[in-house]
Amino acid sequence: MTGRVDDIVAAARTVVESHGADALTMQAVADQLHIKAPSLYKHVAGKRAIEVELIARTLSEMGEALHAAIAAEGGGGRGAATAALLAAYRRQALAHPHLYRLATAGPLPRDALPEGLEDWAGEPFFLVTGDPYRAQALWSFAHGMVILELDRRFPDHSALDRTWAEGAAAFA
Repeated sequence: MTGRVDDIVAAARTVVESHGADALTMQAVADQLHIKAPSLYKHVAGKRAIEVELIARTLSEMGEALHAAIAAEGGGGRGAATAALLAAYRRQALAHPHLYRLATAGPLPRDALPEGLEDWAGEPFFLVTGDPYRAQALWSFAHGMVILELDRRFPDHSALDRTWAEGAAAFA
């Protein structure tokens, strides 16, 4: 990836982090870079290519956070590893809600992502459960909790830390 493409993706990330994925346009990215929008096409194929790169980077960052979380738990057992995984997932998603939504809403552009990225990013769920179906169920719990939390769908008096802990315990 060239330095200019990195600049374009960084500008797009700023737009998405600040205003959400719906605000991502070639003009918005160009405005961030103080250039004219047609100049972007010298470096990227279009908006979808930028979105795919943002999704890839978001999955990579999530995967790094999840792998690090379970590695830090080492010998703490399945319960500790599951709790650490879920805490890292929640932290990462809530820290970057618009990127999280971009990466997890709608169909995943699997064919355009770097080979093996999706499997690697999701591998921590398998590592803590030891079963592919249980791993998918755990990810579904984590994703659902994050989306509900982002959308403020829980009542104000909800003890979400406890809900996350109960979910971790259920999968441990």
